[in-house]
Parts: sequence; structure tokens; C-alpha cells
Amino acid sequence: MPKQTKKTVTGRVLHDPVKDKLRPIYPLDLSKIKTIDDLVRAMGNTAYTARQVGDAADVLEAMARDKDCFVVMTLAGALTVGKMGLVFCDLIESGIVKAIVSTGALMAHGLVEATGLSHFRYDPSKMNDEELFLAGYNRVYDSLEPETNLDHVEQVVDGILEQWDPAEAVCSYKLHHRIGEFLYKTTKGRGILRSAYEHKVPVFVPAFSDSELGLDFALNNYARKKDKRPALRFDPFEDFETFAHTMMATKKMGIFTIGGGVPRNWSQQFGVYAELMARRGYEKLPLKRYNYGVRICPEPVHWGGLSGSTYTEAVSWGKFVPPEEGGRFAEVLEDATVALPLVVGAVLERLKYFK
Repeated sequence: MPKQTKKTVTGRVLHDPVKDKLRPIYPLDLSKIKTIDDLVRAMGNTAYTARQVGDAADVLEAMARDKDCFVVMTLAGALTVGKMGLVFCDLIESGIVKAIVSTGALMAHGLVEATGLSHFRYDPSKMNDEELFLAGYNRVYDSLEPETNLDHVEQVVDGILEQWDPAEAVCSYKLHHRIGEFLYKTTKGRGILRSAYEHKVPVFVPAFSDSELGLDFALNNYARKKDKRPALRFDPFEDFETFAHTMMATKKMGIFTIGGGVPRNWSQQFGVYAELMARRGYEKLPLKRYNYGVRICPEPVHWGGLSGSTYTEAVSWGKFVPPEEGGRFAEVLEDATVALPLVVGAVLERLKYFK
């Protein structure tokens, strides 16, 4: 093709993509794929959501290899019912994740799994939703959580709360630590809270009352009041202050978000809190913004919700370091049960975790 150095008759100047240092993309050759990492690297050299998966693995790997980076993982959605629990255990046990912020439901369903109980496939040809209710089967899309599982969770939580000193306020990270300790001492299987306990990873649930564990706490307090025993007090700001103190001590911060919702916003608003402390004269603090971010969530941005908002939007709130100043972000608009094992599996292979 003749080299174009001047404007064409239509006003275009056709560039050489090699001289412009554009990055080429390549066909995905399955014959060359031997590992998860092979697949994800090849996907990163294609397009669309596949490229997002590859880019996310690269940023998560950078987070994991940055010795100054403290990584927070935020979790929303029924991902333990979706059988992603051991992936989260791997992220904890590999040392990548240093703190977790989650929905309470996710921790409750994970506790079911960690104590050796099961979830089940839903077959709509056998029961409709009204029949499921009468039979004690709670449906989570295409899977079932038997009510007997949640009764077992209450027994575990109740046993821990009965040992709680009423003079000490309850908060989510302390309760999850004690549940993890219980699992460590009484079970053999892996589970998020057990792994978190063993590796000293705090687990925060900012919307604690919106969960099975929150209901169990309320029921325990109801029984205490009925028996004329001192009620327990739950203090959500102890969670907030502990998280803020932890993040304030970091050199660099990274966030790995699965889903969105309260866990994502609560974790990200720490940067806003630090800026307000300084600007409103409470304490002299530097800007504390996330240096890295990886998000797996299919929520579209145009609905205006936090779950679908981009990291560049969060830059405007002072939550993230802009890309121009070194911030690194990747966003995968995909179901986490598809993208999460690929991204995490590739990174763990790169870090030689499985060997």
C-alpha cells in the first residue's frame, strides 16, 4: 500500500499503526492453551469482555506484586451460594487480600458451606416458589439454600453470642473473627471466615443488620431481654473506625471489587473521610486514594448507581489516584461466576501459588 504522507482528497492523513505504536490484537489459538493463565493472556490480546478479563488479571497481578500495596476485597451478591467461596479462600491464603468488606448474606451462606452443609440445584419442574417456601427451600436464582442450613447458622452464632461479655460492644469484624476461630477449632474444611481468622484478615460487614447473621443477633438479644439478661450492643462505627485506622497506616491501597453495593461504597468512602478530616480542620492528613482498582460487575454505568459507576468517576470524589498520576484500573462487565475464576486463577498461576 502506498505510504500516505499528505492529506487525501477527503482530508484524511492515513497513519502507520506501527509508527503510532498501536498494540495489535490476535486470534485466540486454543491449540496453544495449556493453563488458565495461557487462556487469560490470550483473551487479553483479543477484544470486548475477553480483553477486559485479561486486563483485570494484569492489574490484579500488579497489586499482588506491589509490596507496599494493601489490598481490600469487597464482595456483594450470593457468591458463596454460587460456589465461589474457595476462590476467596485462595485470595486470602495466597496473601493477596489483606481485608474483606462484604454483605452479611455472603458470609452467612459461606458459613453454611464451611460447616460442611450443602446448597443444591433448583429444578423448576419439581416445585414452584410457593411449594419451595412450604418445603423450607429458599431459592437464590437457580440454587437452593435449605432453611435447616440457616437454623444451623443460628446455632453457631448463638453459641458465640452467649459467650459475649455484654460490657463489650459487638461489631462485625470482631464477630466474624470469633466465628473464624470457632471454625478453626471445630471443622476441617476450608471456608472464608476460617481462612480469614488463620491469616489475620479482618472481615467487615457494614450493613450487618441486612443479613442472616444480623437477624440471629436480633433474636439473641430478644431472648436476652425476655430472660431479663443484659442485651448486647452493636456498634457499626467501631467497624468504620477500625477500617479507617487500618487504611490510614498503608503506603498504597488497592481494591478488588466483586459486585458493588454497600461493600464497595463503604470501602471507597474512606478516601472521602480522610479528605474531610483534613479540609474541615479535624486533623492534618494526606490524601488517601486507591492506587489500584479491579472491578467485576455487570452493572451498566448509565443507571447511575454506585455498583455500575466507573473508577474514573470515583476520581472526581477523591477516592482514586487518577491514571495520569499512576492509578491503574480494570473493569470487567461480566457475571463474577464466569470472570472471577479466570482472573484469579491466572494471577495465582503467575505467582506460583499452586506449586
